[in-house]
Amino acid sequence: MTKDEDPGNRAKLPLIVQGEASLFDFDRKKVWRDTVRNTLLAILFVLAGLFAVSVPASAHHGNASYDYAKTITVKGTVTQWVWLNPHCLLKFDVKNDKGEVEHWVTEASSPVDMLRIGWSSTVLKPGDEITIDVMPSKNGVAVGRIRQVTLSDGTVLKATTRNTI
Repeated sequence: MTKDEDPGNRAKLPLIVQGEASLFDFDRKKVWRDTVRNTLLAILFVLAGLFAVSVPASAHHGNASYDYAKTITVKGTVTQWVWLNPHCLLKFDVKNDKGEVEHWVTEASSPVDMLRIGWSSTVLKPGDEITIDVMPSKNGVAVGRIRQVTLSDGTVLKATTRNTI
């Protein structure tokens, strides 16, 4: 083995052999183009992800389906009081004029807001008889926003907070 062939003497080995490709032989324009393309694709994916998250968040607070100018009062029986974010839900059954049972679902504000105005997770239980003032939906479906609930003992629970009308 000659001194030029000795792997321990790398300084004397040629990096590029005449007529052959090298690890260091590359097209700078192609590398730049690929880098820019990959960066733009990464930015595009981040923006698409942010958009996908923001659309449901903004859609969540749409109240256009409720008739703010109207309040209906119904008497019913609580079937479920759901104490969860983002809104508490009160499910109850009402007998309509024909004697048929209608299943209502009404929403209130968040549990934190409801605590501030005197509500709790145990204030309503299945079987409780209530009278409820509801901001109804515009399309006549048995859903709405709670304005206030009157319990059978006469206790009135207002559902108006800083975030609702």
